[in-house]
Order: sequence, then C-alpha cells, then structure tokens
Amino acid sequence: MAKFAYNNKVHTGTKVSPFKANQGQDPRMGFEMRKKGKYERAEKFAKKIRNVQEEAKVALQKAQEDIKRYADREREEVEEYRVSNLVLLSTKDLKYQMVGR
Repeated sequence: MAKFAYNNKVHTGTKVSPFKANQGQDPRMGFEMRKKGKYERAEKFAKKIRNVQEEAKVALQKAQEDIKRYADREREEVEEYRVSNLVLLSTKDLKYQMVGR
C-alpha cells in the first residue's frame, strides 16, 4: 500500500506521479477489464510516454537550476593563490605544534 501511495502521488519536481512518468497513465484503482488495441494505440501510448518523460525532464532541469541559483546566491568569489604568494597560517588546528615559538 505504501509503494502504491508513493507511486501515485504527484512529485513536486516533475509535476507528475512516478507511475505516470514511467507508464504514461495513472494507475488503475480497481478491477477493470483491458481492451484489446491495435498498433495505432501502441504508437499513441509510446508518444504519450515520451511526452510525459520530456515534461518531467524539463521540470527537473528547472528545479535543478532553481536550486543552483539559490545555492549560488550565498557564494562569493574566491581569491586565487599562486606559488609565490605570502599567506598567514594559523597553527591552532595543527597536530604537532612547535613548543616555545
């Protein structure tokens, strides 16, 4: 029941349920007879699945960009150090500190 509930819930990132993203339709809730179809229906179904997956991909890319933009908002430019630069070093966290210096 938990797996069914999870797969039937609309995901905030993709805007579709995981079941619909994989199968192209919502899951059946009860006993329903399957109808026999032709190849046209299979092609239509495959096209529908591709469209749902493409929409989910676009939604996930947008969510990823939003998260990156939010994370980058707090970041600052880092100074680049070169071999000849002089820097101050704190010995506070060094394992072996020099005694008497």
